[in-house]
Amino acid sequence: MEKGGPDGGDGGLGGSIFVKANRSLNTLNLYRSLRRYEAERGGGGEGNQRHGTDGADIVLDVPLGTVIRDADSGEMLAELMADGEQVCVARGGRGGLGNWHFRSSTNRTPMHHQPGEPGEARNLELELKLIADVGLVGFPNAGKSTLVSRVSAARPKIANYPFTTLEPQLGVVPVEGGNSFVIADIPGLIEGAAGGAGLGIQFLRHVERTRMLLHMVDLADPMEEPEDAVRVIEGELKAFSPVLFEKPRWLVGNKVDALQDEDRKARFEALCRARGQEPILISGVTGEGIRALVFKLDEALTAIPKA
Repeated sequence: MEKGGPDGGDGGLGGSIFVKANRSLNTLNLYRSLRRYEAERGGGGEGNQRHGTDGADIVLDVPLGTVIRDADSGEMLAELMADGEQVCVARGGRGGLGNWHFRSSTNRTPMHHQPGEPGEARNLELELKLIADVGLVGFPNAGKSTLVSRVSAARPKIANYPFTTLEPQLGVVPVEGGNSFVIADIPGLIEGAAGGAGLGIQFLRHVERTRMLLHMVDLADPMEEPEDAVRVIEGELKAFSPVLFEKPRWLVGNKVDALQDEDRKARFEALCRARGQEPILISGVTGEGIRALVFKLDEALTAIPKA
């Protein structure tokens, strides 16, 4: 400023990037196609000590249950579990100081300023772990998808071959009296899943967030003994996580409408009673036993803390 000393203003702050949990979202599909995000730069300082404009922040919405990690170090930065919860994952740079900060009695016309600092740059890994009240586990074709379609408005793909379900499916189960709970169809497990066989542990991770498990057993398949089905799936749960293995878990015998060997039914019932559980028999096709199962689940969930 002529004859008035320096008057250069400070630079504005760079924008930051936040990740925020949004209850209305169910997937991370948006971030498959758009992978780079850059917040707005801060504006430069101007004469008459005018401060530069702060850069606009970016807020990235993700579903509840999203885990955020630094992809380079593997450090977990946050786990967003509540609607509206957010975390700053890359902070904007500091704006530089204008030349008016450097005036003094011996330097009345400073011609230099302080440069701003660059903002943080980070590679992130986002992982979604579903949050559900009830998780369905069992061999492929045990009838998990059919049950979900029976008790909720979800419409997972259903077919008579293994691995029909390639990603977890969520459904909201309404209960008479105004209650409801969320059920998750976890894609079929096979022996060795905890070590990566078949669809591997990518779906066992989802089961960690459920409050209880329903272990679906196909009673109509003559090639699958009920005892073996229970042993294999429980072995995979235990191998993956002792905590997961200790979750409340009910055995559910499915496809009783197609059952031709009454001995299989009797052995399944004995297996349930040996575990201190009343046998649960249903048919996903005819609906037999499903209404009673929904009421039992609703009652049991009132005593189990939220995941």
